[in-house]
Amino acid sequence: MSRSAVSLRTYTRVSWACLISLYAIIVTGSLVRLTGSGLGCQDWPRCSDKRFVDVSTSHAAIEQINRLFTGVVAVAVIAAALLSLRLNPRHKSLTWLSLGLVAGVLAQVLLGAIVVFSGLHPAFNMAHYLVSILLVTTAFELLFRVRALQRETVVAPEVSRATRRLTHVILAVLVGVLFAGTVVTGSGPHAGDETAPRFGFSIQRVTQIHSSFVWLTILTVIVLFVRLRRNAEEWNQLSQNLELLLLILVAQGFLGYFQYFVGVPAGLVAIHVGLSVAVWISALALFNATRCSVTFWRDVLD
Repeated sequence: MSRSAVSLRTYTRVSWACLISLYAIIVTGSLVRLTGSGLGCQDWPRCSDKRFVDVSTSHAAIEQINRLFTGVVAVAVIAAALLSLRLNPRHKSLTWLSLGLVAGVLAQVLLGAIVVFSGLHPAFNMAHYLVSILLVTTAFELLFRVRALQRETVVAPEVSRATRRLTHVILAVLVGVLFAGTVVTGSGPHAGDETAPRFGFSIQRVTQIHSSFVWLTILTVIVLFVRLRRNAEEWNQLSQNLELLLLILVAQGFLGYFQYFVGVPAGLVAIHVGLSVAVWISALALFNATRCSVTFWRDVLD
């Protein structure tokens, strides 16, 4: 290997940096909204018409810190793209995934500007979060593929078509959970600023729809759980991912009901947002475990 070549071990670290930073900015972005700091900076890319960086108020400081953290994300995804070209041998799939991350972060920057100029319209806030989930998905796939390449001898597991379909259903229903959750956010009390517009939907009704998707996800996971218990080989391959997904889902569901009945306090909402990403990643890990013998929580975290 030449001096300029990058090892898969090094690239794994870069992939981790992408995933962690993209996860973190979802949480910090939610804190901007939950602290009422969504319009702490009235302009873009400058914070105000006089200053590029402004921390003169707590709201401006919180919004500014979140914007600056975008730079950390940008550095991570650009490094992933550039270093993918120095892998020996080079893998086109890693290059395309990392370039997708760069394009996604650029799209997020533009969406961030639209969010500010629209006065925090909930439709653009929804798009901001959903694009973030797409970026996390891409970063997860990048990390998973790098880890599979490190193992060298990866074989397709003996998983039935019905089992694979159930993992597809889980992902599809979770998309509904995430989308409905953003509608709840766009209808609820935490708009990011007192002057920000709201959807005007009944918060009780959209919360019920969101909850229905969550229950449907849990029931589908339980169906898969019962099915796998009857097949030792499939259970050995998927049980770790499935049990973790079910655990996080139950915790997320309990937290969702609790925060609703205690008046949706900002701190619990922030935890709820963080767990929503954890649920999605766990579902992706379960899905990928049906594609190859790498088990995320055992092999990728190794």
